[in-house]
Amino acid sequence: MKMKYVICLVGLLVLVGLSVNAQQQGGGYKGPGAVTITVAEAKNLRDDAPVILQGKIERFLGDEKYLFSDDTGNIVIEIDNRVWGGLSVDENEMVEINGEIDRKFRGNEVEVRTIRKI
Repeated sequence: MKMKYVICLVGLLVLVGLSVNAQQQGGGYKGPGAVTITVAEAKNLRDDAPVILQGKIERFLGDEKYLFSDDTGNIVIEIDNRVWGGLSVDENEMVEINGEIDRKFRGNEVEVRTIRKI
């Protein structure tokens, strides 16, 4: 009887471990239609439109918001603490962010799903 519990417990731990590993790997769709766009283009997109942007995080604005810029302008991005995943960047490092447009009264923002150095 104890052996059944041990086997069930081991199986449960393996499943939880696989689930956590899958969540930490991140990533997303990078096939046709998933193209990198500019900040200027992102400012004109509809709410919830997917975006991939490359540029620099200029500064922290507070409350998980940052000013992101490329050669065409800047836009406010929101990066939840869990999205960072231990990554550290400064204002001189290029990053690629993958997220979606969050249309606000003052203009579009980007809710970041993944971030990586490039």
